[in-house]
Parts: sequence; C-alpha cells; structure tokens
Amino acid sequence: MARMKFLCDAERCIECNACVTACKNEHDIPWGINRRRVITLKDGVPGERSISMACMHCNDPPCAAVCPVDCFYQTADGVVLHSKDLCIGCGYCFYACPFGAPQYPQATNFGGRGKMDKCTFCTGGPEADNTMEEYQKYGTNRLAEGKLPLCAEMCSTRALMAGDGEVLADIYKERTVRRGYGSGAWGWSTAYGSDDRGGAFGPRGGGAGAS
Repeated sequence: MARMKFLCDAERCIECNACVTACKNEHDIPWGINRRRVITLKDGVPGERSISMACMHCNDPPCAAVCPVDCFYQTADGVVLHSKDLCIGCGYCFYACPFGAPQYPQATNFGGRGKMDKCTFCTGGPEADNTMEEYQKYGTNRLAEGKLPLCAEMCSTRALMAGDGEVLADIYKERTVRRGYGSGAWGWSTAYGSDDRGGAFGPRGGGAGAS
C-alpha cells in the first residue's frame, strides 16, 4: 500500500513561498500559524539553498510517542493526523518533532496555548470526510476528493512533490542522475563557471556578459 510522503528538491526550490500561501488559503489557517514554511540556508551567498518544510508524516512519529493523551494516529496511507478533541495543548509534540511541525494558535491564561495545529497532508481529520465540522477544525480534505496537497500542486518548479514515497524516490533518483552530482548541470557552476562562483556579482564588476 502507498505511504504518502513529501519531498522537496532543494536544487529546484526558488523560495517563492507559493506553497506557504496555498496552504494558508486552502485551509483558512489563522493568523500566526504556518503549517508550511520555507527555510533558506546560506542566504545571499554562493551555495544558497531553500527547502519547504512541514510535517513529514514519519513512519514512526515521535510526536505520537510523547503525546500523553494519544491524540495522534496514522491513516492507512501513512498520513499522521491528530484529534483536536483529545489534544490538551501540552506542547510535548512540539518539542519532540525534529521539523517543528506542531503549531499553537494563541497564548491564553496560565500559559495555555490552545489546541495544536499541524499539516494534515490535506486529509482533514477524524470527522466525516468533507463535512463542515472537519473543515472548521482541520481544513479541506483534498485526498478524499482524489487530489494531492495543494502546496505541491502549486509549486511552479516542481521542487515540492507529494504522493507515494516510493514513486517520489524514483523521481528524485532520475533527477539526480540527469543533472549529475551536487549542483551538477544547474546552479552556480553552470551560470558563472566552476572556477569563479559568484564572481559576476563581485567587486570587479564583471556582469553576466563579462569575459
């Protein structure tokens, strides 16, 4: 059986944040919560890479292991979901998650943060599919409609992919073989030459057409 996964190709991500916007609009995410975010490493220097991050729907999720009320569960497709009716907002899942996926909507009296919210892989929650109750708590259930998560569908460079983990692995393997190792056929070494990465924007003022 297919196990649903996300895969973000850092060689293709252009930090446009379309995935973040699509997620917030599709599920009417409240202010202050981002189920998905784009993280950039080495910002503004040669070797810069961006990657879109959310819940990675682990096979053995650490969030579920530490939850004192067992509000987490996995669907038959391997998607990690939770019940907001059971969640007590303790925050253990936030500290256990290596990706920082669990989010808390508010700060209330005595340090309370409200019910935890996270990426659902556009699968809704334990309520009946595509009901108003499900939408209000978890957002749109696109998988019940035969669709993939909107964040992946809105990615213009196909950096962010969603679907069966084995299929995604085959796609990424083919991409890696075609473009070579590391930056390969793409990136700084192609645009500016392997011996002078970033030199086109250096103090010598050589521009894109400089010899």
